[in-house]
Amino acid sequence: MPQKLPALTDFRRIVVKVGSSLLVDSPAGQPRADWLDALAEDIAALHRDKRDILVVSSGAIALGRSVLKLPRGALRLEESQAAAAVGQIALARLWAETLGRHGITAGQVLVTLGDTEERRRYLNARETIDKLLEWRSVPVINENDTVATNEIRYGDNDRLAARVATMVSADLLVLLSDVDGLYDAPPASGRTATLVPVVERITPEIAAMAGASGSELSRGGMMTKIEAARIATSAGTHMVIASGHRDHALMAIARGGPCTWFLTPANPVTARKKWIAGTLEPKGVLYIDSGAVAALRRGKSLLPAGVRRVDGEFARGDAVRIRDLDGEEIGRGLVAYDSGDAMQVIGRSTTDVKMILGFDGRSEIVHRDDLVISGSEER
Repeated sequence: MPQKLPALTDFRRIVVKVGSSLLVDSPAGQPRADWLDALAEDIAALHRDKRDILVVSSGAIALGRSVLKLPRGALRLEESQAAAAVGQIALARLWAETLGRHGITAGQVLVTLGDTEERRRYLNARETIDKLLEWRSVPVINENDTVATNEIRYGDNDRLAARVATMVSADLLVLLSDVDGLYDAPPASGRTATLVPVVERITPEIAAMAGASGSELSRGGMMTKIEAARIATSAGTHMVIASGHRDHALMAIARGGPCTWFLTPANPVTARKKWIAGTLEPKGVLYIDSGAVAALRRGKSLLPAGVRRVDGEFARGDAVRIRDLDGEEIGRGLVAYDSGDAMQVIGRSTTDVKMILGFDGRSEIVHRDDLVISGSEER
């Protein structure tokens, strides 16, 4: 019996990746306005249905080249960075105006590799994006090409989109591509190629379908999408590859059009909490009172008022153990304060934090989304 494939309406938080070749007409360097309007209609329909939508959009360098009237050909690093500085303005305006016609506010978020790899910066980026989504904006995310060098950049937005999807606990990543999905042989190889509709697990055989790493057929193409699928599915995020070379590309997926689904048995919350519980090395200990223990076991966050003692040295975003006053481990979590600041605010109400530290700290010392209770099913 054939497997029932997911539907877009199954997902609550969706990241949509749009590449330069879809967004910008080559070689003219002008935005494909009609195509983008159709995509914005699809995004607006999902947004009206109370789904969180994020866009990872390429195109800054291509648009910058057009605005600056740069000649065709390869750009040196500093030329690409300067073109991106101009193009990011054009790209942000393009998305703001297009989504604005549907009553949606766009928010620009520029990230670098470090923003998704270093926990302190990761938490800052995650919290900013979460707030934009809470305000019902659509974050438009791109790599910050004006400062990223070859050594500290992603280099392709497929993997960036996967990192963003895992960072914000999205349950679906959509990669709009120049092909319908993964084929069992590279379509340009001359062999008969059949579309693979669903991938339940990325095996060596699946990876081989994308071509050898660095080959002409896979370079910057399907191989990076397989890597993106590894990142996404390991964090509990489903992924789908579909062609963007059609109007209303998202609705085409919703109607069952040709595509490849990469499935995961997990979900973003449980995958993230397993990572916190079993992968990260705790850097310190928070000792909490009985009232805080009871609150955590009811699914609440840990507030400064419930913490009685801090042991160890840790930075914001580090994992810490949480113990009761008898020393029994209650759980583990990612802490929202450096150890020095945490020592100053423990036992105090959240309204006292600004007076003590001189700045507005987080309301929670460990947020419930960053917390795993010992013995829970999530662990």
